[in-house]
Amino acid sequence: MADPDTPQARGKAAAALPAGGPGSGRGGLDQRRILGAAVRYIDENGLRMLTMQRLGAYLGVEGMALYRYVPGREALLDGVVETVVDELFGDPDVHLEAHAGWVDYLQRLAHGLRRIALAHPEVFPLVATRPPAAPWVRPPLRSLRWIESLLEVMTEAGFSDENAAAVYRAFSSFLLGHLLLEVSSHGVETGPVEEPDVSPIEDLSGYPILQRLEPHLSIDVAAQDFEEALEALLDRVALLLPRRRRPPRLTEGK
Repeated sequence: MADPDTPQARGKAAAALPAGGPGSGRGGLDQRRILGAAVRYIDENGLRMLTMQRLGAYLGVEGMALYRYVPGREALLDGVVETVVDELFGDPDVHLEAHAGWVDYLQRLAHGLRRIALAHPEVFPLVATRPPAAPWVRPPLRSLRWIESLLEVMTEAGFSDENAAAVYRAFSSFLLGHLLLEVSSHGVETGPVEEPDVSPIEDLSGYPILQRLEPHLSIDVAAQDFEEALEALLDRVALLLPRRRRPPRLTEGK
């Protein structure tokens, strides 16, 4: 069966990047076109090959011409991450609101992020390793607007603030682990290219739910999250056994 999340299966439904391919020249140069070209360059050549000079040649200009629009390579890499994550806004199957409930919302969002990873496997490790806008922001869902959307959906569905933050952490951890493993299976190098600069924390004034839940998001519960995720995995494995062989806690009252 064909994988519905691959670029080939998506066809015209796949999100489009800004125009600005090889040799577009100085006349069409702006930040949006530079970032779109950088994503395509990484797709075609790999992240380690990206330099300002090579990207300039790819666009048909001198590398120094790019600095008018992008301060340097670190800013370029941050812009590349933002560009690919923002493809979610162009995905017709992913919604900022939960039109059909929170489960449908999370399923759509997860598949949208998987489509990004499969469309840009050489870029996805960058999405996973660049410093986030705040210490509690977890890749691959790095956009504050999308995190705000997820937390709003979960709290409106009846989850407490604490549990909504836990859902965000678990959802992000599942996606990051699965998608990094998936792109690495295609031969993509998933380690960081270099030690990146730490980006300043973004202003949260436009994200009221993020502001309210920041204390819950900032708590270090990595050990607890790992243990709960492991228990959930083992429970799912145990359900593969005949009912009589399952642990009692999985059969009591059922």
